[in-house]
Amino acid sequence: MRVGDRSRPLRPVAGPETDLADRTTVSLLGLEFTSLNAAQAASRIAARPALLPFVYVVTPNADHLVRIRRDPLLYEIYRTAALCLLDSSVVAGMARAFGLIVPRVAPGSDLTAQLIHRHVAAGERITIVGLSPAWLPALIKQCDLTPPAHYDPPMGFEHNPDSFAAALEFVRKNPARFVFLAVGSPRQERLAAALAASGDITGTGLCIGASLEFLAGARRRAPALVRRMHLEWLFRLAAEPRRLFRRYLIDSPVVIALLFRERLEHARHRTIPPA
Repeated sequence: MRVGDRSRPLRPVAGPETDLADRTTVSLLGLEFTSLNAAQAASRIAARPALLPFVYVVTPNADHLVRIRRDPLLYEIYRTAALCLLDSSVVAGMARAFGLIVPRVAPGSDLTAQLIHRHVAAGERITIVGLSPAWLPALIKQCDLTPPAHYDPPMGFEHNPDSFAAALEFVRKNPARFVFLAVGSPRQERLAAALAASGDITGTGLCIGASLEFLAGARRRAPALVRRMHLEWLFRLAAEPRRLFRRYLIDSPVVIALLFRERLEHARHRTIPPA
């Protein structure tokens, strides 16, 4: 996996498949992040015509950044996303402390809220894969949505070819400007990549995890003050300790070592004389 060179932190992105990321990007931990906050990213996504070929947006956090280092195929899915946004203010803070250049932070939950509250037009129908049907009425009411095209695939659908194909076919039959993929990582990213590879699907896919659950009230998001203090992870850990203990306290801290290694790599490149 390539590690970015700090002497050239900003890189232009080109090509029709990356029409969302047509500005410069910031290299961090092997990915090219577009430096936008959630409001800016939502505006750019909303400006993309609905009938263009399907592309997808990823919002990696610490857990994702560690996982893609262990899974080359998943890394490739993140690397080829049309737009890659940094979800974690904690990762941004640690990277900055190591002297690395970091992109702006655009949490997936904020991006989802911006899109739904500011950019979904009156009467516009979105498509959702994921979210328990029990919470769909609350989402519609809370966000004043036209009833979406909704499909909640069975548990483990990613391991069942027929179930996976059914999710693909649902999106194909329910095209929308915004396709919210809310089945958790890495399932949603693998589904997004398959949708993009199909070649006959349009719209923009948002890999947004539990974001719709926050909007529907199925889960409580950390108060704004806690988020400003970059402690949302601690709030979520306290709310769901059994589910999140390993992710937050064992798996995700590996990102510290990855950032430190990247800092050493930058230092090593600066000491190598030019050929």
